[in-house]
Amino acid sequence: MYKNNVSFFLILFFMASVIWSQESATNDTKGDEILKKVDENLMPVSFESYRKLINEEPDGSKKEFIFFTVKKDKDKVAMLYVSPASEKGRATLRLGDNMWLYIPNVGKPIRITSMQSVVGGVFNNADIMRLEYSVEYDATILEQNDSQYILNLKAKTQTIAYDNLKMWVDKKNTMVTKVECYAASGTLIKTLEFKEIKNFGDGIMRPAVIETSSPLYKGYRSLMIYSQMKPRKLPDEVFTLEYLSKLGDLR
Repeated sequence: MYKNNVSFFLILFFMASVIWSQESATNDTKGDEILKKVDENLMPVSFESYRKLINEEPDGSKKEFIFFTVKKDKDKVAMLYVSPASEKGRATLRLGDNMWLYIPNVGKPIRITSMQSVVGGVFNNADIMRLEYSVEYDATILEQNDSQYILNLKAKTQTIAYDNLKMWVDKKNTMVTKVECYAASGTLIKTLEFKEIKNFGDGIMRPAVIETSSPLYKGYRSLMIYSQMKPRKLPDEVFTLEYLSKLGDLR
């Protein structure tokens, strides 16, 4: 009788383990599918855009930048500084995890890192030259209710700016509404809020404003405001170090 009971519980445990594994795999797949749809809604595969970045400091002072940005595929982003006049002509390039800054009259582009910020403020280089989230992160569903998903995003490699993200997604339109960015230690680095959904035309409907703040930079706030975004086919030549000085020709 005892042996029969043991066998029965072992079978139950095995069946529960199989069911849990299947549910976990389904949850992972569903999370990745949601994240890919979030990416599709945030940006076309290949596009150009104009953005204003505003850095606000605790004393109320502000510094503003305007960028012309082009992106192709999942791993190529180039960005030209349009203003202020002191920064005009600068350009940055991102190819996967690699980033460079071009400064006119300087010999060659300078390597930069994802956690640096070439414009100061709370946004770092990875935020400003963002690749698709699904390229850098694996997603699972942490929670969901009638109106939203809450996803956990785990970095695929150690070279990614944030080890872990917590993302809120509106179920109605599969739009991201908020992202919390965490270090490997579990420390909250910053929070991004996605606001003011706008129709940019050509089937692009997405948040026009991204606002960020950080417990590490109390009193500081940065905003990224999209004024234009449209699909555009671009040759691979645009996304090379040699082309950085000619990005303005695309405008």
